[in-house]
Amino acid sequence: MRHNLTNLIAQGEGSRLEFKSTISSAHRIARTLTAFSNTAGGLLLVGISDYGRITGVESEYREVQKLERATDFLMDPPIGITYETLIADGKPVLVVEVAESPEKPHYALDEQGNRTIYIRSKDKSLPTNRLILAGEAPDNQLLQSSNVRNLVQFLRKNESITVSRYAQLVNISEFRASKLLRQLAEQGLLIMLDRQRPVQFALKVSE
Repeated sequence: MRHNLTNLIAQGEGSRLEFKSTISSAHRIARTLTAFSNTAGGLLLVGISDYGRITGVESEYREVQKLERATDFLMDPPIGITYETLIADGKPVLVVEVAESPEKPHYALDEQGNRTIYIRSKDKSLPTNRLILAGEAPDNQLLQSSNVRNLVQFLRKNESITVSRYAQLVNISEFRASKLLRQLAEQGLLIMLDRQRPVQFALKVSE
């Protein structure tokens, strides 16, 4: 699992990479881990500030305790993670790897025991009511179409897109735009953000 920390920090946070100076609580980190496992997997660097400064962790043991509490008790179903400690500028940094899960959706439990699905959109872990699971094989002809290429180009520059905005972007009906966006979510290209009104869609992997 050996990673190059310098290269990772240079990438900056994104859909598959998050920085934390420290893990503030097991409940909070459960949301991030759930989002990674429900989307495309990812890496969590503990001991790195949001701006990429190496701060190091005071106690690797305490950070791992919070991680294991999150994965074992605050996620349903539980997930497995792997981690290693790297030394940078004489400071220990914890690198936590989360794989995309074959058992999704996973739910994160809050302090009241409420269960919420989280997904990863760019550098944020966002709640969603329902996870569209990729079940269809990608349609390569569709992915190469101008409608989809224009969509991907738009989403690389913007957080997300609504059905009506996409219909305007490629000059098709809202019915057809809605059907196409959902189809692309089922093929694993997009994720649906349905806690927002109107519903929005974002790239599953933004880098």
